[in-house]
Order: sequence, then C-alpha cells, then structure tokens
Amino acid sequence: MTFSSRLTRCPIPFDADRAADAAETFGDLPGDLRDLLKGTAGCSPYLGGLIQREGDWLRPALSAPPETAMQALLDHVASLSASDMKAGMRVAKQRAALLIALADLGGVWPLETVTKALTDFADTCVDTGIRRLVAAEIARGKLPAGDHPDDAGAGGMVALAMGKQGAYELNFSSDIDLICLFDQDRYAPDDYYDVRAALVRVTRRLAALLSESTAQGYVFRTDLRLRPDAAVTPVCIAMEAAERYYESVGRTWERAAHIKARAAAGDVAAGAGYLDRLAPFVWRKHLDFASIQDAHDMRLKIRDHKGLHGDIQLAGHNMKLGRGGIREIEFFTQTRQLIAGGRDTDLRVRGTTDGLARLAEKSWIPADVAGRLTAHYRFHREVEHRLQMVADAQTHSLPPGDEGFDRLARFMGECDTSKLQAEILERLSDVHALCEGFFAPTQSAAPADAPDWARDVTDRWASYPALRSQRARELFARLRPELLQRMQETGRPQEALRAFDGFLKGLPAGVQLFALFASNAPLIDMIVDIAATAPELALYLSRNSQVLDAVIGGDFFAPWPGAEKLAGELAIALGDAGDYERQLDQARRWKKEWHFRVGVHLLRGLIGADEAAAQYADLAQAVLSAVWPCVVAEFARKHGPPPGQGAVVLGMGSLGAARIGPRSDLDLIVLYDAAGIEASEGRKPLATRTYYARLTQALITALTAPMAEGKLYEVDMRLRPSGNQGPVATSWQAYQSYQRDEAWTWEHLALTRARAVAGARGLAAEFEKFRRALIPQKADRPTVAQAVLDMRRRLAEAKPPRGVWEAKLGPGRGQDIELVAQAAALSGASAATRTVPQILAGQKSGWFTRDQAAALRIAYELFRRIEVAGKLLTDEPLEPAKLSSRGAEFLLRAVGERDVAALNRQVEIRRAEAAKVIDSAIENALEGG
Repeated sequence: MTFSSRLTRCPIPFDADRAADAAETFGDLPGDLRDLLKGTAGCSPYLGGLIQREGDWLRPALSAPPETAMQALLDHVASLSASDMKAGMRVAKQRAALLIALADLGGVWPLETVTKALTDFADTCVDTGIRRLVAAEIARGKLPAGDHPDDAGAGGMVALAMGKQGAYELNFSSDIDLICLFDQDRYAPDDYYDVRAALVRVTRRLAALLSESTAQGYVFRTDLRLRPDAAVTPVCIAMEAAERYYESVGRTWERAAHIKARAAAGDVAAGAGYLDRLAPFVWRKHLDFASIQDAHDMRLKIRDHKGLHGDIQLAGHNMKLGRGGIREIEFFTQTRQLIAGGRDTDLRVRGTTDGLARLAEKSWIPADVAGRLTAHYRFHREVEHRLQMVADAQTHSLPPGDEGFDRLARFMGECDTSKLQAEILERLSDVHALCEGFFAPTQSAAPADAPDWARDVTDRWASYPALRSQRARELFARLRPELLQRMQETGRPQEALRAFDGFLKGLPAGVQLFALFASNAPLIDMIVDIAATAPELALYLSRNSQVLDAVIGGDFFAPWPGAEKLAGELAIALGDAGDYERQLDQARRWKKEWHFRVGVHLLRGLIGADEAAAQYADLAQAVLSAVWPCVVAEFARKHGPPPGQGAVVLGMGSLGAARIGPRSDLDLIVLYDAAGIEASEGRKPLATRTYYARLTQALITALTAPMAEGKLYEVDMRLRPSGNQGPVATSWQAYQSYQRDEAWTWEHLALTRARAVAGARGLAAEFEKFRRALIPQKADRPTVAQAVLDMRRRLAEAKPPRGVWEAKLGPGRGQDIELVAQAAALSGASAATRTVPQILAGQKSGWFTRDQAAALRIAYELFRRIEVAGKLLTDEPLEPAKLSSRGAEFLLRAVGERDVAALNRQVEIRRAEAAKVIDSAIENALEGG
C-alpha cells in the first residue's frame, strides 16, 4: 500500500504562510498528501525547512510504501565508507526524521512502528560507525586482527543500547544511551591494554561522529555515562570487568536500566552472551518488593533535581519527568517487572506497552489498569513527539503560554485548544493516581502508643533483628496499625499477638517481607491466621519467608497439578539451574514453596486432610522423580553411566500408599539391574555393586544434606532386605530371590504398600509385575495373622500411645488399622497399596464383614485427619491444653467435630470399635476362618 492510501489523520496548519509555501512547492501531489505537508510545515518550522530542502528526495519517497523508503535509508547508511560517514549519516538522518514524522503525523504508522523506525536508524548508524572505526584501527596495526582480519566481528566490541533505544522506543529528538564493551576473551592476555586503548579511541570517535553538530546537523546526541562507575572507568571496558562491578556493587537503578538493555551494534552475539550472564543481577530469584522503595526514591530524586514537585500545572509541565508523565509509567512497569521477573521469564520484555500487557496477563496488575496506562503512554508519547518536532529540540515540556498550546493542538489535529488541554490534564492526573498509589501507598497514621493489650509485646519489637535498619522500621511503622487491627478482629488478640511475636522474632531481616506486605494486604491476613493457628508453621515461615513468593508470584490457588506435572515443572527448573549444587538448592526452594502451599490450603480449609496427604505424597514423588536424574548425571560424570538397565527407587510405607504427612520422612528402597555387567565405564570405573551402593548414597545425601536452602527430606532405608545390615542398593535378581525364599512375612506385608516413584521405567514395570505375582504366593492367612499378632505386640511394647489425641500408635489407631489392612491385602492377594482399598479388599475376601470394614474405614479416616492436621500444628503429642484456641478450632474443623469434648468421644468410640474389629479379624484368621 502506498503512503497516501494509508493516511488516517492530518495536522491543522498553525502558520498559514509556511503552509502555503509547502502547498505551492508540492502542488503536483494528490490533495491528501499536500494537506499533510501543509499541516506539517504549518506547525513545525524544522520539518517545514526539511520539506523544502528535501523535495527532490521526498516526492519519490512518498510515492512508495514508507517501509521501502526507510529500508533504502538504512541500506545507504550501512554502505557508507569511513570517509563518507560524517556527511552521509547527517543527510540520511534528516531524511529519516522527515519520513518518520510524516508517517507519524499522517497516522500511517502507529507509535510502536514510529519509535522502532527511529531506533533502527540509530542502531544502523552506531553499527556502521563501530565497524568502520574498528577496521581503521586494525588497518593501522593498533588492534590485533586475530582470526578476524576485516570488521566482521567488530573487534569484539559491542554497543549496548540502553533506555528507550534498547526497548525500540526512541523519541523523535532523542539522544542515545550506550554502554560500550569488548570481549576480552577474543584477545591474548598480553594484548589487553593495547586492545582497550584502541577500542577506547573507537568509542570516543564514535561519540564524536554521532554527536558533533555541523552545518548539516548532527546524527544523535550520545551519552556514555550509564557504564559501570562512569566517573573512573574508560568509555569502553571489558565485559569481565563490567560483570564484576554489577555482581559486587550494582544498584537497583542499574538493574532497572538493564531491563531494556540490548546488544544493538558491533559484535551483537558477544553482547547477547554478556547480557545472558548478567541476568542473575537484573532478575533476582525471589520476589523483590524492596525495589519499590528504591524506585520511589529515584522518582523523588529526579523531581528534586528538576524542581518538579507540586500539583500538575499544564503550562511548562514536563511530560516525561513531571507528575503523571512518561517516566511514571515506565517506572511503574519496570519495577513490577523487577519484582517478579526473576521467577517468571515471560515478564522479561523491554517495551513499556509489552511489559504492561505481560503484567496484566500474569495478573500482576488489573487488566483495566494496564489498558489505561497503555493508552496514556501512547498519548503522552505522541504529545512528546509533537513538542520535539516543532524545532527538533530535546524537550519534554508543554508550552508556557497560549500560543504554544494553540500550535500543539493544531499539530495534534485538534481545533479546540481547551479540549486538548483538558484531555492532557485528565490523563496526567489518572497516571499520577495509578502510579503514586503503587509507589507510595497512603500511610496509616501509627498511634502514639500501642493498645493496652499489646504494649508489653510491641515494646520489645524494636530490638528484633528484622527491625534493626531504619528502612525496615519505616516500612513496619506503616504496617503496625493494620497488623494490630487484624489481630483485634480474630477475637483473641493477645493470643494472636503472642504467636505473631514469635514469627517476627524469628525473622533475620525485614525489609523485603515488610515491603511485600505493604504491597499485598491479603498477606497480612494470612500471616496473622498462620501465626495464631499454627505457631510452629509461623516460625518456619519466619526462617523461610521466601516461600511467600509463591503466594503472589504463581498459581497459588489453582487446582493441584498432580505428581507428573509437578515433576515436569521441577525438571525444567533443575535443567535451568546449572551446576549440581545449584540444582539441589533449586529443588529445595521449589519443594518448600509447594509444601507451604499444601499447608496453607489445609490450614485455610481449601482442602481436607486426606487431600493434603495425597498432595504431600505427590510432591515427594515429584522431587524424587526430578532429582534422581540429576544425581545419576552427576555421578556418571566421574564413574560413567549406570551399568545395565539402571536402578529404580521404591516408595514404601506411607509414600508407597501415596499418603504422607507434612513432617513425614521417606521410606525408600533402591533396586538395580546390572544385566550381568561387572563394572561401569567412566573416568573412574567402579564394580557394579559398589557403583549402585555409592549412587544410592549420593541420592540420600542429595535429599538429606543441609544446604543453604535446608534439607529436602529425611530418608529411612530400613525396609530394604536385611534392614540396616544389608547393602543400601539391592540387585534386582537378589531381591526377587530374597522375597521368594528368605523374606519374613512382615516384609511381604510391607510389599503391599510399595511402588516405584523414580528411576528406570522398564525396571519399575518389572517390579510391579513381580509384586503382583508374589503376593498371592504369600497369602497363607494363618501365617499372615500370626505375623500381625507378633508385630502388634512388639509395637505396643516399643511405642505406646502419647496423649488423648494420639492418632497413630496403639490398638485401634492408625498404624494398627494400616497393619491389619495390609494383612487383608496380602492374604486376599490384592494389589491395592492404599489402606481404604485394602480394607475393602479384606471385606471381599472375608477378613471383615461389611460393618467391620465400615468401622475400620471410619476410624482410619478420623485418625488420618487428626494426624495430618495435627502434624501441621506441632511435632509434639497433640494435647488440647497446649493448642492455641485457633489451633484447636482448625483441628476441629479438619476432623469435622464441633468441640473438644465431641472429638474426645469420637476418638475413644472409633478406637474401641476398630480395636475390637482387628482383634476379631486376627482371631478368625488364626483359626483359619
């Protein structure tokens, strides 16, 4: 499509004489193009002059699509020789400015296309300048050519485009911010200082080439001050030196600046690699709410420096830096990206409108806020462009008087100046309201004194580690009134306060967490609820507060994904983590977040105890499934890949039954099939038995080692053949032989709750086939019943029940029911691995009557709910007198009882009924019934 066919708007001439001159000069053009030129010349002396001077070039340019004309200008600049660059770039810049302005004013291109065209031209000029100047240094023998005798690699030098150029958002009269670096690894160490000196010369000449004003104008004003420690470093520095700077002393504003950083010219591949290595500096692994305060401080410093405080007054208002201006929207967007971009790579986009769209898509900001800010941003940028087009001035200020506003209104295609002024004021005010509330929310006035019921506790808060910094104290002062109010609303404020005090006292630092609370009020409710209900969980949270990231940074309240999807997600995260130690720390962080999610969902009644137990088991299986390949890969680097078919990790006990509690350890067995291979093949080969024993030990270490992020799980391997006396890994052939000919009946009972949770799929399938075939062979009812009788006696002697609400130990309680259910499954040749299906299998095979099975099931579900919910509250024996009132309320809700007395009655009734059923079932089985 031609330029003319795409026109959608037109400026209104402000200066009639200039408009008439343009109309006369281009009287041969179609009326719509002539009107565009008249309106443009009549509003902009600068563009009017270009229209007159570039008429011979402009006519054919307007007869074609603007993209064609723009590409021809870019190709021309890229082809300029070193001697022609200075003049050639300036002529091309004037033509590009004119073409882009006309496409903008005529509505041929939307804002994003306009700013990209300006940016593409800047990139091309910088790239051409670097390549010609580097080639000159090589030709003079001042820069080692190495394997690159021409300028193809730009001498390893790259220009990072920062700010608006990096985001393809250059404005009409923009300067450009560059950071110039070179890849020191391209050169021999002895050449380092000569290389740096040569590339410093290139950078200085590049800046002069672009910035110097001649009779033909300038190309781009160039600013190099965004480089690391600009006051003392040369204008071009080594990438390695820049990385060291950011890793050691990089500041929040530098992180924000690098959101838009882009390798734009020179050795772009080397520049892109550098930015990838810098990503951990820019994007923090945890949600970074403390950056809000840093950004707010930066905004205030800019306003102080520019004298831009006070109410919005249109005359002379700065559309970029003033209240409600462009920078407000950019800071709002970038700060939100900094907060969450470390966790969500989808937020790592450079453009402002793209950033707003992603933030809305990810529910970080409401969609209507994103839409309003996007519309305001585009409008502000168009106003900014019109202000700059008048005289090609790097200005962002609205006119100081009526005449200037009349010109601006006509340039915007508006006849009514007051209407434009009203729209500008409305948009500035809306931006300010949206952004100021984010950066500086209204502060609640803290009372002079805490309420009487709180004073004894709050008086000691100032001594806690979390409040040792001034910044933490300021943030907490804003939060304290609301915290105390939420505690008051619990109905038992002193109890809630004491629990919260334990949480606060355990916090090693407070700035990040307090900033997070200030920006997410619902989290205050959650913390007060957790502290008042489960003080031990609150204490855990105080030491692992980063798990709160998941509450607001992910799908915290989405449906449970299941073990397979969880394992896939963790596998991807571990693949991105890098080395082995980082993988294990990443696994620990990931597990903590999901573990915390299950606990909060249970605590707040979103899921029941059985559902929580299933989710805890899914989580453990996902961790094992994803961590095992990492352990194998790390071990194989030294000792070679696993010989034969590999190994499989079996989950036993509660994990095998896919139901574990919040504090459960993992009962595991490792089986391997070497397929007759005697040793591994690697740098340090090992005999097969030794290989798998040490590989298993590596898995145990990976799960249990206390690292920076804590442990994953405690592990119990005592269910393997011969218990603690046997090898930690058992060969598949030996395991089959042992189970057939040597295993005790209790080991066959354990087999009824065994399943593969990680490792070689082929071996896992073989194990399940073997398990299903073996169980019927070991189904002698009297033998099984005698084994259960003996086990019950030993358990009663070794582990008596603890407390009135004991859920696991003792006759008729959880462990006793699980044991008889396993016996029913084994003697009934059932493949079921979970307790309730095993009870139903026992009913089918005659171990229990229908009523007996129902009694066992009801009792087991009660004790399971008590155990899972109780372990969330404490690892000590459950005693009503030691629970907080909120804790007791949670437990009663979890088990479905109205009060403590009713629960006590149910515990005793169900325990007695289950014990009676179990005694009867064993007695009948011993008699052969």
